[in-house]
Amino acid sequence: MSDMVERVQLAPDFTISRVLIGLWQIADMERDGTRLDPVVSATAMERYVEAGFTSFDMADHYGSSEVIAGRFRESNHSDSVELLTKWVPEPGRHTRENVRAAVQLALERTCSEVIDLLQFHAWNYADPDWLDCLFWLQELKDEGLICHLGLTNFDTAHLGMVVHSGIEVVSNQVCYSLIDQRARAGMSDLCLEHDIKLLAFGTVAGGLLTEPWLGAVEPDVDSLDTWSRMKYKRFIDAGGGWTTFQSLLEVVQGVAKRHGVSMANVACRYILEKPAVAGIIIGTRLGRSEHTQNNLNLFRFSLDEVSHAEIEAALKEFGLPPGDCGDEYRKPPFLTAVGDLSHHVDSFPLPYDVRVGDDGRSRVLTGTMWEDFAGYSRALRHGERIWVSGTTATHGNCAIGGGDAAAQTHFVIDKIEGALMSLGSRLEDVVRTRVYVRDIEDWEAVARVHGERFGGIQPANTLVQAKLVADGYLVEMEADAVVGV
Repeated sequence: MSDMVERVQLAPDFTISRVLIGLWQIADMERDGTRLDPVVSATAMERYVEAGFTSFDMADHYGSSEVIAGRFRESNHSDSVELLTKWVPEPGRHTRENVRAAVQLALERTCSEVIDLLQFHAWNYADPDWLDCLFWLQELKDEGLICHLGLTNFDTAHLGMVVHSGIEVVSNQVCYSLIDQRARAGMSDLCLEHDIKLLAFGTVAGGLLTEPWLGAVEPDVDSLDTWSRMKYKRFIDAGGGWTTFQSLLEVVQGVAKRHGVSMANVACRYILEKPAVAGIIIGTRLGRSEHTQNNLNLFRFSLDEVSHAEIEAALKEFGLPPGDCGDEYRKPPFLTAVGDLSHHVDSFPLPYDVRVGDDGRSRVLTGTMWEDFAGYSRALRHGERIWVSGTTATHGNCAIGGGDAAAQTHFVIDKIEGALMSLGSRLEDVVRTRVYVRDIEDWEAVARVHGERFGGIQPANTLVQAKLVADGYLVEMEADAVVGV
């Protein structure tokens, strides 16, 4: 194989290097409040570009990463690099104006006329504000301020919802490594079906998938020196613990010795060879810790069948983190650098406004035309009981999920969940659901989603075929809940 850095087409008019340089550790380097010198740090980027690593991944909250990258682009490098950034908005209500302001800020920081790839993160799927933000970002893409849209840490269900709702995304950035194989099944299948590329981070688990950690005494999470290692130690604990992890490292070491490369090379090459993966993101501490030559080794070998078989056998002993891609940011056990995010999640604004009547009943309205037209609430709480009206995939003037029954069902349940949350309840309190499908041939897809979302709750349920109010709606659902059941 060549030692040239492989490139991949992320979109018809946009190629990137298959190893992207991640700048998220700039936030870690600046966590004492001291900002890096943008001129000196930008100079450190030069060595990566000279070696062929021309693509850089950053975000609005990665310290001064966008400013540093902008300084580099401004220094006559506008055509030589690809700058991928992220917008991670605060939870809660947003407007078309502040979405535009966020994009303008990214443009200013990166000294760009157009953002190469803007990746969007959603905190709470039960709050439809995230969809509004994406639709407004699509408008800014159509306007020419954004070249391409991507997602970050989206799960399979909501990536599908985005795709079927007509939002043009080219990528989803997710954790994908030897210790996190969640993206391997449903996520990869969906991406291959719709020509969406995966950008994988965490491939060396903050350095834990390297030689110094083979045979090392198990560290305490809080004793680790970087946020990355703190995060991925939690993944190891969830996947089977330190002893099982050491067995995996021994296999990786054996493969590395046979190929004459580093353990990090093997861990990265394994992910690069996955069919849906366009590239991997390797973090750098600009000016302090660079691995340019070692990363070039990735393009000098490939894993043979024996190596794949050995790694696969080891992975069978190492468990998956719970849930789907990105769940670590949204639900327990919160496998993040800081650990438990429940205080953060609990502080999220309620998805919908609540009206308390003189009768003591609390009502939620979600703003659809049907609520005012027909004179009903999306949900009503009286005492400990909540009734959620028949809910379709209506959001504004469109049907979320397009013509895909599964995507519509996920949004319907999100909407029900948002109504329940606004009334001090949760999906786990649901005791009864009634499901109506336009086409009985969709029953299995709809039932499968119901099983995914209510599998551990198992409320009483009925599913029937019915003529729904408009042609675009494929499924309608109502729910009853008892708080605290």
